[in-house]
Amino acid sequence: ETFLRAEGFTDIRYVKAAGGFSAPQMIARGEVDFGTSWGGTIVYHLDAGLPITAVGGLHPGCYELFAHEPIRSISELKGRRVGIQTLASSGHLYLSIIARHVGLDPEEDIEWVVPSSGDAMELFAEGQTDAFLAFPPEPQELRARRIGRVILNTIMDRPWSQYFCCMIYGNRAWVREHPIATKRFLRAVFKSADFCSAEPRNAAQLLVDGGFAQNYDYALQTIEEVPYQYWHEYDSEDSLRFYALRLHEVGMISSNPNQILADGTDWRFVNELRRELKA
Repeated sequence: ETFLRAEGFTDIRYVKAAGGFSAPQMIARGEVDFGTSWGGTIVYHLDAGLPITAVGGLHPGCYELFAHEPIRSISELKGRRVGIQTLASSGHLYLSIIARHVGLDPEEDIEWVVPSSGDAMELFAEGQTDAFLAFPPEPQELRARRIGRVILNTIMDRPWSQYFCCMIYGNRAWVREHPIATKRFLRAVFKSADFCSAEPRNAAQLLVDGGFAQNYDYALQTIEEVPYQYWHEYDSEDSLRFYALRLHEVGMISSNPNQILADGTDWRFVNELRRELKA
């Protein structure tokens, strides 16, 4: 928020959304101007025709795939129960392309379980599912509780570690009509990412003080593990194309990936800021 105010923004509001699936819809309706989601989620909603525009990648990594014994590899998820928040949620989409990458058919080989409570992590913790793709602070909590084992870490394991995970997008009309403000918004976000890299303890404390995180230790672990500095290096278009191709292969989107990128992205801001903030 400090960086946003330094860019001239005065009316700053944080709008609660029920997970990654609803946020793109809220942005498309104009209830929210900007948000961040896993790149594949953005692709999925672009394919569905939502008027949103991807404007830059934020960082790779952050998802971790947990499994109970005796499962030790992704291929061993065949015939297993996997908990997800909802169908077409980020976890469902991401794990589907991960499964396809090792030769599984995510529709036939995996039993997807959507808990009535909406808490897929607790379902996994209780042993009612065999695997769960966790997103911060869930990985930190599962490790602290010594539940399951990590069989995939998208921060470290290829090819997932080679692409942006969380990407930034906005309402299409807002981005088109307010290019200067869009660039200022992105500049604030990228300065925040650099702040996380340079001062993780202060960043974690700000999250707790602002009510965005409850556990300081979990927040600090996340910030120290996520390579925020890679926004300077990774290619936003390359990442979104990667997810579009993978989702198309698995049959979760029908649009041509190149058309999705042509209609639903605007990389001019991030390209300019990478040059300007290089120092």
